[in-house]
Amino acid sequence: MTVKPPPPPPSSSASPPLSHRQHRSLTSISHLHWAKILTSSSSSSATATKPCRIQATTNSSTSTTTTDITPRWNSDEALLNLLRQRKTEDAWIAYTQSPHLPNPTCLSRLICQLSYQNTPSALTRAQSVIRRLRHERQLHRLDANSLGLLAVAAAKLGDTLYANSILKSMLRSGYLPHVKAWSAVVSRLAASGDDGPKEAIKLFSQVTRTIRRFSEPTMVMDSRPDTAAYNAVLNACANLGWTEKFRQLFDEMPESKCEPDILTYNVMIKLCARTERKDLLVFVLERILEKDIALCMTTLQSLVASYIGFGDLDTAEKIVQAMREGRKDLCKILRDANSKEVPSENESEVFESLLPNMNYSNDYEPPLLRKVFSPNTRMYTTLMKGYMKAGRIKDTVRMLEAMRNQEDSSSHPDHVSYTTVVSALVNVGAMERARQVFTEMRSSGIQANRITYNILLKGYCQQLQLQNARETIKEMISAGIEPDAVSYNTLIDGCILIDDCAGALKFFNEMRERGIAPTKISYTTLMKAFSVSGQPKLAHDVFIEMEKDPRVKVDLVAWNMLIEAYSRCGMLDPAKDLVDKMRKKGVYPDVATYGSLASCIALARKPGEALLLWNEIKERCGLITTDEIKVTKSVSKVPVLKPDEGLLDTLADICVRAAFFKKALEIVAFMEELGIAPNKTKYTRIYVEMHSRMFTSKHASRARQDRRVERKRAAEAFKFWLGLPNSYYGSEWRLEGEGGGDDEYAI
Repeated sequence: MTVKPPPPPPSSSASPPLSHRQHRSLTSISHLHWAKILTSSSSSSATATKPCRIQATTNSSTSTTTTDITPRWNSDEALLNLLRQRKTEDAWIAYTQSPHLPNPTCLSRLICQLSYQNTPSALTRAQSVIRRLRHERQLHRLDANSLGLLAVAAAKLGDTLYANSILKSMLRSGYLPHVKAWSAVVSRLAASGDDGPKEAIKLFSQVTRTIRRFSEPTMVMDSRPDTAAYNAVLNACANLGWTEKFRQLFDEMPESKCEPDILTYNVMIKLCARTERKDLLVFVLERILEKDIALCMTTLQSLVASYIGFGDLDTAEKIVQAMREGRKDLCKILRDANSKEVPSENESEVFESLLPNMNYSNDYEPPLLRKVFSPNTRMYTTLMKGYMKAGRIKDTVRMLEAMRNQEDSSSHPDHVSYTTVVSALVNVGAMERARQVFTEMRSSGIQANRITYNILLKGYCQQLQLQNARETIKEMISAGIEPDAVSYNTLIDGCILIDDCAGALKFFNEMRERGIAPTKISYTTLMKAFSVSGQPKLAHDVFIEMEKDPRVKVDLVAWNMLIEAYSRCGMLDPAKDLVDKMRKKGVYPDVATYGSLASCIALARKPGEALLLWNEIKERCGLITTDEIKVTKSVSKVPVLKPDEGLLDTLADICVRAAFFKKALEIVAFMEELGIAPNKTKYTRIYVEMHSRMFTSKHASRARQDRRVERKRAAEAFKFWLGLPNSYYGSEWRLEGEGGGDDEYAI
């Protein structure tokens, strides 16, 4: 039995504001019903009620006169009739022309029908209603069904942040969404980038935690997690490589009366791949067969893809060949391949719980497949991608030819197969051959898709053939395929390669004019164009636009790109200010950030700043352990830094040029600890060119000479490290032409 929420009391405030984002289209789903979360002590005795519509509620404290009610009622009735006749366009016009806010029934149906239109403009209209209601503090006029449909649609369209915000607002407002709605959002979050998988796990936990508060199971029957919901959150754990959380949720499934299905074990294959446990793949397959779960081609394709991901093309080929021969002993084949592997001790206890069959005795007879599986187009294409990844271009092309000659039509190449070959040829710069395969693809009656065209665009841009790239995108549009953000990002990046900053901006504006929402890559790529051209203020303007865009999240890459723009021009103060702002927003500098600052310090010729930067890097690397730092680390989550060769070499270069030999020795010693070989030849040249006459002045005062003692000792130590003549060898360091003026670097 489903429960519809009663209307909130008139005195209650509006629901928490929902963040708005623009969407492109909406996929409809069946009507959903919702449970009202009862927070009072009488929740256990609450009885289910029939679904009902929420009546209109106003903020006015005075009663409405009869003369006001009649026209309002007539207007709402006219709007409702249009909605019942599915005249959504006319209903929208009536809504925009109405002098008052329609009743809850009209508003909810209008949002649902606008969403069902599956067009960007209709969805934008639906969200404008949401914004208006939020502004007027009337969100409680909408029923939960309309909000749920909007959340599902947003998730399917990739706008997971908006979908997540809707569900969280519903939970805060006391509504428990249907499992189809919240599991769809969890699924999309799990597959998205950035913090999507983590947010998926948080949302799953928040919903299930709320469900457990109910003592009456029938009240939350439609919201309880099903197997699909668990598969979605398990996928998030697999994407993050969180084995312990995966096991915890996997063990919870029986408690929720959910049984693992084939998708659950497909996700487990992904977990093994993410955690680099190639030795466990065969045990997952055996477990599926032991539990008598119907095997599918997706499972076998996932196994082939996993072995390819591990770089084990031999085993991947053995699987495909065994399928071609109609063999059922696939588990035995994989066990034989496993015999050469050294079992990993990485979280073995967790996997022993998930896969108890991994501890079976050596005389265990691996199970056979229930039926014969023949390789299909997808399987062959996966193997082709493995050849491409290994740089075996000839084998990739040969596989395409072999697929063409297959008698079974299910093994003939499709658009993915052709696109894989085009991509392989593009990667090696063989654009003419790639274009030939592209032409063959169309002559075979297989329509190229957006991905195929984007790969061609990438190839032309990498080969600096921007004119061919422009012609390709025109050809793409004339073929009825709309370019996407990836298409324009590729073109913008191509303009950067030929130093065409104006062209990059033109493509960016053209993308927005076509109604294509810029992505994070779009913004950062355009920032890179202005950075390379020495226009940091324009890069900053793009950054500000990115911050204002609710569809994207400003991440560390964007901050680093902006800092690099200022650093390229030697503008140290603005770059440092940006680093401070970045920290305040909870984004911590990484190696790229410090590398840009170090380059900026060298360009600005402010070696003293290099010492401050080196001290900060030492703190992040754990080379300094003061009480203050211990306290800071205990209350914060500052990630540990691992500097690379470029950063340390730049800092050492600055210190050597500035005669900070003690610090230079610290840096090169740290480089050697990390296994990085310092460039002694370069440092020797710098020392000879800049410091060969140090400490040679005969006219310095005694006090000045005393102040030089420590620096001279450091210089001698540095010369010793370089292998130059020094006091440690019992000889003095002199070059001809000595006796110049006072030491320029003396203190």
